[in-house]
This record gives sequence, C-alpha cells and structure tokens, in this order.
Amino acid sequence: MKLHNFNSGPSILPQSVLEEASRAILNFNDSGLSILEIGHRTPLFGEVLQEAVSSVKKLMGLDDSYEVLFLHGGATTQFMQVPMNLLGDGETAAYCNNGIWGKKAIGEASLFGKVEVVADSSDRNHTYIQKAFAIPDNAKYLHITSNNTVEGTQWHQFPETTVPLVADMSSDIFSRPVDFRKFSLIYAGAQKNMGAAGVNLVVVKKDILGKIQRRIPTIMDYQKHIDAGSLMNTPPVFAVYVSMLTLRWILEQGGLAEMERRMLEKSNLLYNTIDSLPLFKALVAKEDRSHMNAVFFLSDPELEAPFLDLCKKEGMVGVKGYRTVGGIRVSMYNALPLESVQFFCDLMKVFASRNG
Repeated sequence: MKLHNFNSGPSILPQSVLEEASRAILNFNDSGLSILEIGHRTPLFGEVLQEAVSSVKKLMGLDDSYEVLFLHGGATTQFMQVPMNLLGDGETAAYCNNGIWGKKAIGEASLFGKVEVVADSSDRNHTYIQKAFAIPDNAKYLHITSNNTVEGTQWHQFPETTVPLVADMSSDIFSRPVDFRKFSLIYAGAQKNMGAAGVNLVVVKKDILGKIQRRIPTIMDYQKHIDAGSLMNTPPVFAVYVSMLTLRWILEQGGLAEMERRMLEKSNLLYNTIDSLPLFKALVAKEDRSHMNAVFFLSDPELEAPFLDLCKKEGMVGVKGYRTVGGIRVSMYNALPLESVQFFCDLMKVFASRNG
C-alpha cells in the first residue's frame, strides 16, 4: 500500500533527495567514506556547506549584507538566542502571539529584557492573524511566526515596520517568493521544508549585531558563528548535507515561484473540499488559512476517531491534530505531491457519503 506522508515535521522529503542521501551514507562523492564519517573541516564538507549557503542566498535574493548560518538546536533554541543577541537589559522587544510557538518565544525573550505583546489572537483560540497593531518606537525588533503549524494560520502579508523584523519561518520557509530583505533575522528548523531534523537555518543581517553590552556565551553568539563560518564546533554534517540536497532540488524544480504554484494547487484543492462537505469544518478565518498546515474538525466529534482509523487504513500518515488542539491536520510541504492531497480529498468524500 502506498503511504501518503502528511507529517508536520519531521516531514516528507523529495524522493531524489532520499536516494542521493542514502548513497552518500555508503560512499560520499566516490570518496570511499560515508557522509556520516567525513571531517567537517575537510574540502569534502566545505563544498557542501558552501553550496547550501549559496543556495539560500540565491533563493532569498540576498546580498553580502546578510550572513547564512547552519546551527544546532532547532528553532526552539532561537527563542532564547535571538533576544540574547539583540535585546539588552531593560530594552523592549515587540512580539506577536499567534500560537503555541509565538507564546514560547515570548517566554524565553522575557528572560533577557522587556517584552511587549503587540498582537494576540488567543481571544479566538488563535484562529486568525491580528494585523492591526502598534509597535513601540523603542522596540529593538518585532518578532513574528510566519506560519503557525499547530493552529493552521499564516501571515500572507507581513507587517510594515520601522524596527528590525525577526521571523520564525520554520514551517513555511522556501514555500513562496518573499521579499526576504524586509527581515533582519530569519530562523527555521530544517525538518519541514528544507531537510532533515538536526539543523537550524539562521539568516541574519549583519548590521543588527554588536549593539548590546551583554556578555554572550561563545556558542550562542551569532557573530562568533559568522566569524567561524558555521564551524565553531562540529556541525550536524548529515543534516546540513540533506538541507543542501533539498535546496538544490527546489532550485532544480523552478525555485520559489514553482513551490508557490504547487502549494496553492494543493491547499486550494483541500480547502475547497473541506468547504464543500458539511461534515468537515475549518475554524481558521479564510483569509488567514495556512497553505502549509490545514487544521480542521468534524462537525460530529464522535466521528473523528472513525475517520482517523480510516485514514490509517488507507495509508494517510500524520493527520491527527496536535495534542493541544485536536481535530485533523494535513501538512502540505514542498515535497508532498498533489496526488497525495487528491487521495485524501477523495477519502473525505467517501467518508462524508457514508456518514452524511
């Protein structure tokens, strides 16, 4: 039986990436060594890291005023690393609370300075994006989560601000063309749209660094990582390699414009199906629906378990909603084929016809 991988992360990877990575585990670039055992300071890995950095800049359209880092710790580490580097004692940062990950970022930032929550959608269970809000003039930066994986909301137009804009783009990075130059810092865990779990992408505009007096632990200092070229300590070599292959795949497929075309085709198919079947309901405001993670429910909660059982039987993997939200979640990352979404929609129609 063919499986359809809707996991929210770690998530589906392109088949060609899996095949190339599997070959590299046995013999990387005809070196006679596995990618798992090459030295991280050797020319073999240097070429991997250089291509990964170059691909990020090419996809984002960035110049040398930005640095690209591949770091340990995932996006959650960035919840503290961002304020540690950008927010001085007694200074203020502005944050948007649009879901569980934004709330966690707020909690970590409050350890390093003052946090003003300028937008908060918790009044409606994070089913919308609050777009009208004021940013304090003294804010050192504004932090947003571009796509809320758990709640199923997404920023489709980013806020205009005169302060540096910082974004957690973990779940929609490289899914669409964006003016990335609007951002002073972007971070994203790789395990959704750009590779395997174990590495975190940080893209930082150099002019925002070095402005606080705090002593920063060496391993947490962005500038130190820049100076070391992401090689301050042993990086997650294999995860960086898989990211490099995934970025190469995105470029070969046609770049971000093609990723967006596929994204809209998949998400429109799914949301149109949800809206056409009274048995299913999406609570997120239509204008704020995520193209990456569709979160929805059954009108009769008693039917949720039977529907999930049917999904499992038919090879639909990873569609149970997040534990604090419940319902159904269908994640449609770059590597997910349209065919899988079509199979899922057909299954929804069959289930609705039996339970209508």
